Amino acid sequence: MSTYFMFGRYSQDSASKISSKRTSDAMTLINANGGKFKSGYALLGKYDLCLLVDFPNLEAALKTSVALSKLLGIAFSTSPAVPIEEFDKLVV
Repeated sequence: MSTYFMFGRYSQDSASKISSKRTSDAMTLINANGGKFKSGYALLGKYDLCLLVDFPNLEAALKTSVALSKLLGIAFSTSPAVPIEEFDKLVV
């Protein structure tokens, strides 16, 4: 499993539909695509939320990112997170 940061930005329409049911639906979709939700945060600034999710591969992360955007109306930018120890091994 690899870790991904999923940064989301609400549209005006999607912000008006925030609910615990939508959050539950998002978790169900993440699990259905082989993902494991680790944590989530509401943010102030460029992005409105950040999800930290483990996925088995890039394909699952991409599929889930697009599916969540369609389901929730939230634009997601999904990026792999490389642990510092692994990063050091890769670049040194």
